[in-house]
Amino acid sequence: MYTTKQKRFYSPQFSALAAVSVRRLAWAMGKSMPAAVDLMVRLLPSIVDSAKVCLSCQDNTKCQGCIFRSTITPEEKAALLAAF
Repeated sequence: MYTTKQKRFYSPQFSALAAVSVRRLAWAMGKSMPAAVDLMVRLLPSIVDSAKVCLSCQDNTKCQGCIFRSTITPEEKAALLAAF
């Protein structure tokens, strides 16, 4: 039997508040909890100073895939929120 090794990502435990809140957001979106978390992460650059995050970063090996690498435009933010 051939099995492929899938890449695993760090998955921290949510606090009770976070778990309850993400679950309700997911219900409102009609999507899964991971999809709700993904939406929140994609919106982070619109509420957090990306430059400060980059200056504090301790791992510059994944900058290409980091959401804080660029700022989010109002149009991108609107499109993300429209998905909600």
